[in-house]
Amino acid sequence: MDELAQYEAYLTEKRHASPNTVASYLRDVSQFAVYLKDRSGSLWDVGDETVQAYMDWMLSQGKSAASVTRFLASIKSFYNYMITIGEMYANPAAGIVAAKAERKYPEILTSKEVELLLEQPQCIDAKGFRDHAMLELLYATGIRVSELISLDMEDLNLAAGFIRCRSKGKERVIPLYPAAVKALEDYVQDIRLQVVADSGEPAVFLNRNGERMSRQGFWKILKHYQEMAGIEKEITPHTLRHSFAAHLLENGADLRSIQEMLGHADISSTQIYTQVVKKQLKEVYQKAHPRAQP
Repeated sequence: MDELAQYEAYLTEKRHASPNTVASYLRDVSQFAVYLKDRSGSLWDVGDETVQAYMDWMLSQGKSAASVTRFLASIKSFYNYMITIGEMYANPAAGIVAAKAERKYPEILTSKEVELLLEQPQCIDAKGFRDHAMLELLYATGIRVSELISLDMEDLNLAAGFIRCRSKGKERVIPLYPAAVKALEDYVQDIRLQVVADSGEPAVFLNRNGERMSRQGFWKILKHYQEMAGIEKEITPHTLRHSFAAHLLENGADLRSIQEMLGHADISSTQIYTQVVKKQLKEVYQKAHPRAQP
Protein backbone atom coordinates (compact mmCIF):
# COMPACT_ATOMS: atom_id res chain seq x y z
CA MET A 1 0.00 0.00 0.00
CA ASP A 2 1.57 3.29 -1.16
CA GLU A 3 0.01 5.24 1.71
CA LEU A 4 1.70 3.02 4.30
CA ALA A 5 5.05 3.43 2.58
CA GLN A 6 4.57 7.21 2.62
CA TYR A 7 3.51 7.08 6.26
CA GLU A 8 6.62 5.05 7.11
CA ALA A 9 8.82 7.66 5.43
CA TYR A 10 7.00 10.41 7.35
CA LEU A 11 7.51 8.69 10.72
CA THR A 12 11.18 8.06 9.99
CA GLU A 13 12.23 11.27 8.27
CA LYS A 14 9.90 13.91 9.73
CA ARG A 15 9.02 12.56 13.16
CA HIS A 16 12.41 10.88 13.73
CA ALA A 17 10.56 7.99 15.36
CA SER A 18 12.62 5.03 16.55
CA PRO A 19 12.67 1.85 14.42
CA ASN A 20 10.59 0.07 17.08
CA THR A 21 7.94 2.82 17.07
CA VAL A 22 7.75 2.83 13.27
CA ALA A 23 7.40 -0.95 13.20
CA SER A 24 4.67 -1.02 15.85
CA TYR A 25 2.66 1.82 14.25
CA LEU A 26 2.79 0.19 10.82
CA ARG A 27 1.86 -3.18 12.29
CA ASP A 28 -1.14 -1.69 14.11
CA VAL A 29 -2.44 0.05 10.98
CA SER A 30 -1.83 -3.00 8.80
CA GLN A 31 -3.68 -5.29 11.20
CA PHE A 32 -6.59 -2.85 11.32
CA ALA A 33 -6.65 -2.85 7.50
CA VAL A 34 -6.85 -6.66 7.47
CA TYR A 35 -9.69 -6.58 10.01
CA LEU A 36 -11.58 -4.11 7.80
CA LYS A 37 -10.92 -6.08 4.61
CA ASP A 38 -12.29 -9.26 6.21
CA ARG A 39 -15.48 -7.30 6.82
CA SER A 40 -15.59 -5.77 3.33
CA GLY A 41 -14.35 -2.42 4.57
CA SER A 42 -11.29 -0.25 4.04
CA LEU A 43 -9.12 2.27 5.87
CA TRP A 44 -10.75 5.08 3.87
CA ASP A 45 -14.31 4.35 4.91
CA VAL A 46 -14.18 4.26 8.69
CA GLY A 47 -16.22 5.94 11.41
CA ASP A 48 -15.61 6.20 15.12
CA GLU A 49 -17.96 3.25 15.75
CA THR A 50 -15.74 1.03 13.57
CA VAL A 51 -12.61 2.03 15.43
CA GLN A 52 -14.34 1.38 18.77
CA ALA A 53 -15.64 -1.98 17.51
CA TYR A 54 -12.11 -3.01 16.55
CA MET A 55 -10.78 -2.03 19.98
CA ASP A 56 -13.53 -4.09 21.63
CA TRP A 57 -12.67 -6.99 19.34
CA MET A 58 -8.98 -6.72 20.32
CA LEU A 59 -9.91 -7.02 23.99
CA SER A 60 -12.14 -10.03 23.22
CA GLN A 61 -9.13 -11.67 21.56
CA GLY A 62 -7.10 -11.34 24.74
CA LYS A 63 -5.14 -8.23 23.84
CA SER A 64 -4.04 -6.13 26.81
CA ALA A 65 -5.38 -2.66 27.54
CA ALA A 66 -1.87 -1.36 26.81
CA SER A 67 -1.94 -2.91 23.32
CA VAL A 68 -5.34 -1.34 22.62
CA THR A 69 -4.08 2.05 23.83
CA ARG A 70 -1.05 1.78 21.56
CA PHE A 71 -3.30 0.89 18.61
CA LEU A 72 -5.39 3.98 19.25
CA ALA A 73 -2.25 6.15 19.25
CA SER A 74 -1.08 4.47 16.04
CA ILE A 75 -4.36 4.92 14.19
CA LYS A 76 -4.80 8.53 15.34
CA SER A 77 -1.32 9.31 14.09
CA PHE A 78 -1.98 7.59 10.76
CA TYR A 79 -5.23 9.44 10.09
CA ASN A 80 -3.72 12.76 11.15
CA TYR A 81 -1.03 12.17 8.53
CA MET A 82 -3.67 11.31 5.94
CA ILE A 83 -5.41 14.61 6.72
CA THR A 84 -2.11 16.47 6.36
CA ILE A 85 -1.55 15.13 2.83
CA GLY A 86 -5.17 15.70 1.85
CA GLU A 87 -6.29 12.07 1.69
CA MET A 88 -8.80 12.39 4.56
CA TYR A 89 -10.95 15.23 5.85
CA ALA A 90 -11.48 14.02 9.42
CA ASN A 91 -9.85 11.64 11.89
CA PRO A 92 -12.36 8.89 12.81
CA ALA A 93 -10.41 8.08 15.98
CA ALA A 94 -10.13 11.68 17.20
CA GLY A 95 -12.84 11.52 19.87
CA ILE A 96 -12.13 8.02 21.15
CA VAL A 97 -10.51 7.49 24.54
CA ALA A 98 -8.92 4.14 25.37
CA ALA A 99 -9.72 2.33 28.59
CA LYS A 100 -7.13 3.22 31.17
CA ALA A 101 -4.44 0.58 31.21
CA GLU A 102 -3.09 -0.68 34.50
CA ARG A 103 0.20 1.09 34.97
CA LYS A 104 3.17 -1.24 35.11
CA TYR A 105 6.29 0.08 36.70
CA PRO A 106 9.66 -0.83 35.20
CA GLU A 107 11.72 -3.52 36.89
CA ILE A 108 14.55 -2.00 38.90
CA LEU A 109 17.64 -3.78 40.16
CA THR A 110 18.97 -3.03 43.62
CA SER A 111 22.48 -1.62 43.88
CA LYS A 112 23.68 -5.02 45.08
CA GLU A 113 22.06 -6.76 42.11
CA VAL A 114 23.72 -4.30 39.73
CA GLU A 115 27.11 -4.97 41.34
CA LEU A 116 26.51 -8.70 41.06
CA LEU A 117 25.62 -8.42 37.37
CA LEU A 118 28.61 -6.21 36.56
CA GLU A 119 30.95 -8.65 38.28
CA GLN A 120 30.00 -11.56 36.03
CA PRO A 121 32.09 -10.90 32.88
CA GLN A 122 35.62 -12.17 33.54
CA CYS A 123 38.28 -9.98 31.96
CA ILE A 124 40.48 -12.86 30.84
CA ASP A 125 39.66 -12.86 27.13
CA ALA A 126 38.29 -10.53 24.44
CA LYS A 127 34.67 -11.46 25.16
CA GLY A 128 35.03 -10.77 28.87
CA PHE A 129 36.61 -7.35 28.34
CA ARG A 130 33.95 -6.40 25.79
CA ASP A 131 31.01 -7.58 27.88
CA HIS A 132 32.34 -5.91 31.01
CA ALA A 133 32.70 -2.62 29.12
CA MET A 134 29.17 -2.85 27.67
CA LEU A 135 27.49 -3.51 31.02
CA GLU A 136 29.49 -0.81 32.81
CA LEU A 137 28.66 1.68 30.08
CA LEU A 138 24.93 0.93 30.18
CA TYR A 139 24.73 1.44 33.93
CA ALA A 140 27.04 4.48 33.83
CA THR A 141 25.00 6.35 31.23
CA GLY A 142 21.48 4.88 31.06
CA ILE A 143 21.63 4.83 27.25
CA ARG A 144 19.30 2.58 25.28
CA VAL A 145 20.66 -0.67 23.87
CA SER A 146 20.04 0.65 20.35
CA GLU A 147 22.26 3.61 21.26
CA LEU A 148 24.89 1.33 22.79
CA ILE A 149 25.34 -0.75 19.66
CA SER A 150 25.22 2.37 17.46
CA LEU A 151 28.18 3.98 19.23
CA ASP A 152 31.18 4.71 17.02
CA MET A 153 34.74 5.26 18.15
CA GLU A 154 34.44 8.99 17.48
CA ASP A 155 31.65 9.15 20.09
CA LEU A 156 34.05 8.28 22.92
CA ASN A 157 36.06 10.92 24.77
CA LEU A 158 37.60 8.85 27.52
CA ALA A 159 40.25 11.44 28.37
CA ALA A 160 37.48 13.86 29.30
CA GLY A 161 35.25 11.10 30.73
CA PHE A 162 32.15 11.30 28.57
CA ILE A 163 30.41 9.82 25.54
CA ARG A 164 28.37 11.46 22.80
CA CYS A 165 25.09 9.77 22.01
CA ARG A 166 22.93 10.40 18.93
CA SER A 167 19.31 9.30 18.80
CA LYS A 168 16.08 10.42 17.11
CA GLY A 169 17.85 13.27 15.35
CA LYS A 170 19.28 14.69 18.59
CA GLU A 171 22.65 14.53 20.30
CA ARG A 172 23.50 14.50 23.99
CA VAL A 173 26.69 14.24 26.04
CA ILE A 174 26.72 11.94 29.06
CA PRO A 175 29.46 11.73 31.73
CA LEU A 176 31.10 8.48 32.81
CA TYR A 177 32.20 7.36 36.26
CA PRO A 178 35.88 6.24 36.58
CA ALA A 179 35.18 2.49 36.57
CA ALA A 180 33.30 2.80 33.28
CA VAL A 181 36.14 4.85 31.76
CA LYS A 182 38.62 2.18 32.88
CA ALA A 183 36.48 -0.67 31.45
CA LEU A 184 36.20 1.14 28.11
CA GLU A 185 39.91 1.99 28.01
CA ASP A 186 40.86 -1.64 28.65
CA TYR A 187 38.56 -2.77 25.85
CA VAL A 188 39.23 -0.20 23.12
CA GLN A 189 42.99 0.14 23.73
CA ASP A 190 43.91 -3.51 24.25
CA ILE A 191 41.17 -5.70 22.82
CA ARG A 192 39.09 -4.08 20.08
CA LEU A 193 41.91 -3.80 17.53
CA GLN A 194 42.61 -7.52 17.91
CA VAL A 195 39.09 -8.55 16.87
CA VAL A 196 37.91 -5.89 14.39
CA ALA A 197 37.33 -7.42 10.95
CA ASP A 198 37.97 -4.24 8.95
CA SER A 199 40.25 -1.41 10.07
CA GLY A 200 37.64 1.00 8.74
CA GLU A 201 34.87 -0.37 11.01
CA PRO A 202 33.71 2.55 13.22
CA ALA A 203 31.61 0.56 15.73
CA VAL A 204 32.80 0.46 19.32
CA PHE A 205 31.29 -2.89 20.22
CA LEU A 206 31.92 -5.83 17.92
CA ASN A 207 30.60 -9.38 17.67
CA ARG A 208 32.81 -12.43 17.33
CA ASN A 209 33.05 -11.79 13.57
CA GLY A 210 34.56 -8.37 14.23
CA GLU A 211 31.47 -6.51 13.02
CA ARG A 212 28.96 -4.25 14.80
CA MET A 213 27.09 -5.93 17.67
CA SER A 214 23.35 -6.54 17.12
CA ARG A 215 20.45 -6.09 19.54
CA GLN A 216 19.85 -9.83 19.49
CA GLY A 217 23.49 -10.48 20.25
CA PHE A 218 23.43 -8.20 23.26
CA TRP A 219 20.15 -9.72 24.49
CA LYS A 220 21.78 -13.18 24.61
CA ILE A 221 24.80 -11.78 26.44
CA LEU A 222 22.63 -10.10 29.07
CA LYS A 223 20.51 -13.21 29.71
CA HIS A 224 23.68 -15.27 30.06
CA TYR A 225 25.06 -13.01 32.81
CA GLN A 226 21.68 -12.78 34.51
CA GLU A 227 21.69 -16.57 34.84
CA MET A 228 25.28 -16.57 36.05
CA ALA A 229 24.43 -13.95 38.69
CA GLY A 230 21.35 -15.89 39.81
CA ILE A 231 19.13 -12.80 39.57
CA GLU A 232 15.50 -13.92 39.51
CA LYS A 233 14.00 -10.62 38.36
CA GLU A 234 13.04 -10.46 34.70
CA ILE A 235 15.90 -8.47 33.18
CA THR A 236 15.53 -6.88 29.75
CA PRO A 237 17.98 -4.71 27.80
CA HIS A 238 16.17 -1.68 29.33
CA THR A 239 16.63 -2.81 32.95
CA LEU A 240 20.00 -1.14 33.48
CA ARG A 241 18.59 2.07 31.97
CA HIS A 242 15.69 2.01 34.44
CA SER A 243 18.03 1.19 37.32
CA PHE A 244 20.40 4.01 36.35
CA ALA A 245 17.57 6.55 36.50
CA ALA A 246 16.03 5.26 39.74
CA HIS A 247 19.38 5.08 41.54
CA LEU A 248 20.29 8.63 40.49
CA LEU A 249 16.94 9.85 41.78
CA GLU A 250 17.36 7.96 45.05
CA ASN A 251 20.71 9.66 45.57
CA GLY A 252 19.51 13.21 45.01
CA ALA A 253 19.76 13.88 41.27
CA ASP A 254 17.11 16.25 39.90
CA LEU A 255 14.57 15.14 37.30
CA ARG A 256 15.70 17.61 34.64
CA SER A 257 19.26 16.30 34.70
CA ILE A 258 18.05 12.70 34.52
CA GLN A 259 15.71 13.66 31.66
CA GLU A 260 18.63 15.14 29.73
CA MET A 261 20.87 12.11 30.26
CA LEU A 262 18.11 9.69 29.27
CA GLY A 263 17.22 11.72 26.21
CA HIS A 264 13.52 11.97 27.08
CA ALA A 265 11.70 14.59 25.01
CA ASP A 266 9.04 15.01 27.70
CA ILE A 267 9.77 15.10 31.43
CA SER A 268 6.57 13.12 32.07
CA SER A 269 8.47 10.09 30.77
CA THR A 270 11.11 10.69 33.44
CA GLN A 271 8.64 11.27 36.27
CA ILE A 272 7.67 7.60 36.35
CA TYR A 273 10.94 6.96 38.23
CA THR A 274 9.66 9.15 41.06
CA GLN A 275 6.73 6.74 41.39
CA VAL A 276 9.07 3.74 41.21
CA VAL A 277 11.24 5.07 44.03
CA LYS A 278 8.18 5.87 46.18
CA LYS A 279 6.79 2.40 45.52
CA GLN A 280 10.05 0.77 46.58
CA LEU A 281 10.27 2.88 49.73
CA LYS A 282 6.72 1.90 50.65
CA GLU A 283 7.53 -1.79 50.17
CA VAL A 284 10.63 -1.47 52.36
CA TYR A 285 8.60 0.33 55.02
CA GLN A 286 5.85 -2.32 54.99
CA LYS A 287 8.40 -5.11 55.38
CA ALA A 288 10.70 -3.48 57.92
CA HIS A 289 8.65 -1.28 60.24
CA PRO A 290 7.57 -3.30 63.29
CA ARG A 291 4.16 -1.65 63.46
CA ALA A 292 3.46 -1.94 59.74
CA GLN A 293 2.98 -5.70 59.96
CA PRO A 294 -0.64 -6.98 59.99
